[in-house]
Amino acid sequence: MQNQFSRTQMLLGAEAMEKLKTAHVAIFGIGGVGGYVVEALARAGVGHFSLIDDDVVCLTNINRQIMATIKTVGHPKVEVAKERVLSINPHAEVETYKTFFLPDTKDQFDFTKWDYVVDAVDTVTAKLLIIEESKKAGVPVISCMGCGNRMDPSKLEITDVYKTVKDPLSKVMRRELKKRGIKKCTVLYSTETALSPIDDPEISCREHCVCPPNSPRSCNDRRAIPASTPFVPPAAGIMIASRVATEIIGFDHEAREKQDLETRLKKRELFRAGRALREKLEKA
Repeated sequence: MQNQFSRTQMLLGAEAMEKLKTAHVAIFGIGGVGGYVVEALARAGVGHFSLIDDDVVCLTNINRQIMATIKTVGHPKVEVAKERVLSINPHAEVETYKTFFLPDTKDQFDFTKWDYVVDAVDTVTAKLLIIEESKKAGVPVISCMGCGNRMDPSKLEITDVYKTVKDPLSKVMRRELKKRGIKKCTVLYSTETALSPIDDPEISCREHCVCPPNSPRSCNDRRAIPASTPFVPPAAGIMIASRVATEIIGFDHEAREKQDLETRLKKRELFRAGRALREKLEKA
């Protein structure tokens, strides 16, 4: 029976769709990257979500965050994301945590109940802790490195953190993960050299902060405010979602291509055999 996921099922098959339906994915950070991870996984048919973010939508989020519109400014990001997921799939189960993940809040979370963890937060302390807890629980995790101050989504790559180059955040993460004895961690990062934001007092967040009154942090609380585009963070989120979904269902692209080729060859052989039989009958 046709449903909102039929076109995906045409490519992946019913068994894979059932795996996505029963999967439980945690996304830490529902911003420029994390919001698109949620969006793509919801549209892929993932049935269970845990969304973690303590922030509310700000006017300056609108340029890159799918959850951010004029109407959602001031609303908790996790609640906006939940509403959006349920508008795509009313049968989905969505847990929301309006909290910042740090050592003093980590006991709220049971990592063992998740099938996959996505780290899309900004702070190194939280990123390291998310990765540590995922590794302890034996749950696959993918961590997003820096996407700010960049223009070219084609420079995004998914690899192991120890294979990254030219990314300052990845360098810090490599050093800190090594200290913690973590030898592998899948990350998304950009090989593009980060650009420097233009210093324009007219749009300075420091001088003209528009953070909602209920925001847990203001611009003055942030050490650095990176520039951003509607190109790189969304592309990063889509790429992460693709990796999560394909690993959940165990999708092997090379094997699928081989299978498709074999199917085409069989069809071709059957066509040729049928044509030869028709020609033989016509001559008889």
